[in-house]
Amino acid sequence: MQNTPLISVIVPCYNQAKYLDECLQSVKNQTFTNWECLIVNDGSPDNTEEIAQHWAENDSRFRYFKKENGGLSSARNFGIEHALGEWVLPLDADDKISKNYMQLAENEFNNGYTVIYCQAKKFGAKNKLWKMRDFSLYALSKTNMIFCTAFFRKSDWQKVGGYDTNLISGWEDWEFWIAMLKNGGKVLKINEVCFYYRIKKNSMIKKLSQEKDKKKQILNYFHKKHNDFFSKINKKIFFVFKSLSPDNQQNMPTFELIDELINQNYDIGIISPKKEKNEIDFSQKIKNFYIFNENEKFLSKIKPVYHRRIRKLYKRELPDTILTVGTRYFNKK
Repeated sequence: MQNTPLISVIVPCYNQAKYLDECLQSVKNQTFTNWECLIVNDGSPDNTEEIAQHWAENDSRFRYFKKENGGLSSARNFGIEHALGEWVLPLDADDKISKNYMQLAENEFNNGYTVIYCQAKKFGAKNKLWKMRDFSLYALSKTNMIFCTAFFRKSDWQKVGGYDTNLISGWEDWEFWIAMLKNGGKVLKINEVCFYYRIKKNSMIKKLSQEKDKKKQILNYFHKKHNDFFSKINKKIFFVFKSLSPDNQQNMPTFELIDELINQNYDIGIISPKKEKNEIDFSQKIKNFYIFNENEKFLSKIKPVYHRRIRKLYKRELPDTILTVGTRYFNKK
């Protein structure tokens, strides 16, 4: 092993021994070679130790550690504490990475990024691309769009106090990204599939999604811990109408409702199929978007096409929004 590895891969392992060889082989296959890989046995009752020691004996870049069971966050923190590299890459024992992931990331290390991740693919019980929203702080406030296997500096991990060991039921990586990025930081998503996420019939995240009360409890914990982050996120609402003509303006939101939403720090937008006579004097705080040009008016009568256009506009021009469709949202109760 070189004296000072640049990248430290952290592989916590608990009852994942049957996948561990495949995971570690993907690390060994890297075209970039200045790395170390720390395998952390989190008190696993299976034969993790036997497999991990075999790898450590045959390649000095693999280092084996054993600790009492403390959960995923505890195991990752333990591994990072013992890491020698400037950059850290967590990798769960049942997942794997492409052979060029480290090299593609290393090419960007000096470009001022806080977090570097990539396109991803699911495999196992399901095999398909993992479609994720592009990163923004607003999107991060709603859901996690960065999986755990992303690069970050060990020094940044130290600044935020590591992974939260109170989160033993999942979403520890989401909370970690909020802590690391809420006060600023550049994020890069490499436009290539370099991470492979194993889908199993039963997983912690799947179980969590089925436990609504537990999910609500964790989200409340997030909001209390990071109130400074969630309170400053600018919220956006875009109302969708089939028409802005005078005959349809009774379905418009009342000015009182719009003023109330603006006072609550919402950005308000109006989406309409086409330009036509409009007698409403929109506030300068309200943006107006049209999804059909004058030569496409007939398309607005075709409902599926209308909906597809809304989705395209939503993705391209209106990122990080709450999209409301239906007159039931428009009138103040």
